[in-house]
Amino acid sequence: MQPAKRLEMIADSIELQKLLAGLQKAGISRYTVIHNVEGWGVRGIMASTGDVTMLDTAYVIAFCTPEQVQSTVEILRPILKRFGGSCYVSDVMEVKSNPD
Repeated sequence: MQPAKRLEMIADSIELQKLLAGLQKAGISRYTVIHNVEGWGVRGIMASTGDVTMLDTAYVIAFCTPEQVQSTVEILRPILKRFGGSCYVSDVMEVKSNPD
């Protein structure tokens, strides 16, 4: 096992491509996107209508090395500040299926 960082982002789907471009700019090319999530945030309830639209909320989860996290956050922060959304960073342990 080795240490890693988990980045979790919640943002409007309309801004999703900007976040993904920011991840790629930071050198993170693997991530998972979950569309049409619901929850309660600073703007109140974010409810689903059942149809996926550009006004829905997306959840993005990505992983990076501890060394990548600072530069990644610096790239994502202006995107989130300008367009809204949240980003959370936590410590995790990666279990590699093919140990080096």
